Amino acid sequence: MAYGAPDRRHLLADAGIVGNRLKVEAATHNAARILELRESHGSFASWLSAHHPRSKEEWVKLFKRTFRFTGGEIVGEFPMSIGHLPGAHTADGPVHRRMRRRPPWARGGATVRAR
Repeated sequence: MAYGAPDRRHLLADAGIVGNRLKVEAATHNAARILELRESHGSFASWLSAHHPRSKEEWVKLFKRTFRFTGGEIVGEFPMSIGHLPGAHTADGPVHRRMRRRPPWARGGATVRAR
């Protein structure tokens, strides 16, 4: 489904959404990019995996080249969600002790820092 001008006007008029035209345009652009990445890589997660390992700073640069209106906090959440960056759980914590396999960020590669 393609978003047109009437759809964007509707989103900008919605009191529950921050009425920032650039954010609305970025959201529709980024959704189209995700569809392209799904087509070229099979899934967004596969696209992320194709770029591992990277530091958070490198992820931010990649996302800024690929998407619009992205910053360090939101960018970090995507690779963190599939284990390509460390997150809330440290390697010596109870969650990691229960894991059957180490997350990708703990297997070596790019130097990464927790948030």
